[in-house]
Amino acid sequence: MRCQDPRQCGQKLIRRQPLKPRKEPVIFLSRHLNIFHLVVLGVGSTLGVGVYIVVGEVALFVAGPAIIISFLVAALSSVLSGLCYAEFGTRIKWTSSAYRYSYISLGELWAFIAGWNLILSYVFATASVSKAWSYTFDGLIGNHISQALQRAFSQYMPDYLAKYPDFFALALVLLLTGALVLGARESLLVTRVFTGINVLVLIFIILSGFFKGDLHNWKLTEQDHTSITPGSGGISSLGPLGFGGFVPFGLDGILRGAAICFYALVGFDAIVTKEEEALNPRRSIPWSILITIFICFLAYSGVSAALTLMVPYYLIHPESPLPQAFLYIGWDIARYVVAVTTLCALTSRLQSIFFPIPQVIRDMASDGLLFRGLASVFAHTRTPIVAIMSSGNIAGLLALLFKFSDLVDLMSIVNLLVYSLVSFSVLVLRYQPEQTLSKKEEIDISKPEASPSEPVPEARTSRILKTLWFPTSTIPTLKSGQIVYGCTSLLVLLLTILSVILAQWPSQVFSGDPGLTTVAVLLLLLITGVTVIIWRQPKDPAPEYFKVPALPVLPLVSIFVNIYLMMLMTPRTWTQFGIWNAIGFLIYFGYGIRHSLAGKNHQQPPASTSQT
Repeated sequence: MRCQDPRQCGQKLIRRQPLKPRKEPVIFLSRHLNIFHLVVLGVGSTLGVGVYIVVGEVALFVAGPAIIISFLVAALSSVLSGLCYAEFGTRIKWTSSAYRYSYISLGELWAFIAGWNLILSYVFATASVSKAWSYTFDGLIGNHISQALQRAFSQYMPDYLAKYPDFFALALVLLLTGALVLGARESLLVTRVFTGINVLVLIFIILSGFFKGDLHNWKLTEQDHTSITPGSGGISSLGPLGFGGFVPFGLDGILRGAAICFYALVGFDAIVTKEEEALNPRRSIPWSILITIFICFLAYSGVSAALTLMVPYYLIHPESPLPQAFLYIGWDIARYVVAVTTLCALTSRLQSIFFPIPQVIRDMASDGLLFRGLASVFAHTRTPIVAIMSSGNIAGLLALLFKFSDLVDLMSIVNLLVYSLVSFSVLVLRYQPEQTLSKKEEIDISKPEASPSEPVPEARTSRILKTLWFPTSTIPTLKSGQIVYGCTSLLVLLLTILSVILAQWPSQVFSGDPGLTTVAVLLLLLITGVTVIIWRQPKDPAPEYFKVPALPVLPLVSIFVNIYLMMLMTPRTWTQFGIWNAIGFLIYFGYGIRHSLAGKNHQQPPASTSQT
């Protein structure tokens, strides 16, 4: 399938799958999950490595005690993305994958980007959680493993990799991979039990911090930094003090911390996978997502407050912050309780993260976007063994060699991108006519429609402008769908430029620099104008599913916040992110675009019964 001209290539990139589910055996599930059940599932899928490890990393190096505000910003961003996920979950009932959402509403290229980065998200999450498990266990036994490995290998490890190869984390990933190959399944009972234990211990941590904490630790100065000596038990002075006080690293530290903390709030999308089992999903799905995010925010902010009150933020242990914090205040027994609970929570989180990876790979391979061999299923255990082995080996290699902070940063930037695509998809799909999502009616924004009845350019321009502001139909049409698709794409470009300016030169913009301030104002005017054009277009009137309120503003705000947080990530993270996606584009343009089933006689691949 070679492109004969640029327009043909463009059509291939935006070919889409139909909104209706493909032919498959209908499996009716009983609706028995209420809001409480869904919240338990969401909290169990969200609370994990973030509350036990990432809190220490961000407080120590990025935000200080103001990490509480970082979690608030991340939670607000998650709420916006969560509402968009809720609309897709109640509208497209036969899938819960961001990959499939993008394929339905945006087209093949965007679907590949979403799917490829979903794989990245799960793989790096698996590696980071296994590494956190290794850190916690090593701290529990006195750091003997890390000290021995560091003595033996640190001189051979380059600066851009970890200080030592983490063989323990590698073994953990390989063990999980082997279990999945043999047909192991995620246990909902284990998730519920561990979630209950997790919440109880977090409450204990928060109460302990408020009883044993010292408010002076939120008012530290440079004199405190030089006078306080490191405590015992491996707690040492790491990193600079910053400016001192509650916000030692300024507004930049808060926002940069929010970009990293976003990773800790990922997991609420597990609620969407239970749409077919939820009682009144139109109401229970969005409310469950909002309650889950609120509970997780309270947990993360409470633990952050307790940790920074118990220990001066620059003395926090980055690899085992909570157990070492209890050692710092002299509660040695509580240290072991927290460490064991951390291992339980990380074990539960590890299984919930790793299990969806093979299904995403299998879906993309079945659609022809990845190599077909990855979709093969082992008959005896009915598991996609090639997908499991390939993803497990990559995750194990990353856990072995990469720094934990790099894994967390990559997880954050990838999830911000995926959630932005979901918000983009909601905005585009709401304005499409019901039957324009088939192959015969793909959106073509590369070539404007010609009107033979209006040869005069001025008249044609006037008619186009009139159509933008005064649509001729009260329901979505192919033309209005084209307008929204093009305008939304333009808005993403404008929001990206604005985010770059605000992230890189904030002080110049707000201090009134003539050049940058003028550009920012012009961008805001253009964004407002294009948003009004989208707002004027007719929307899908179907009332049977949950709808994101305040369209098109809310999805656009979600996209802007996510892109802005992405722009705050370090050049190192962007480089690693770019390398991964460059590999993905090589696969897509070298293989996927030619083998995609969407481009072969309008055939559609068989739908998978598993949710991702």
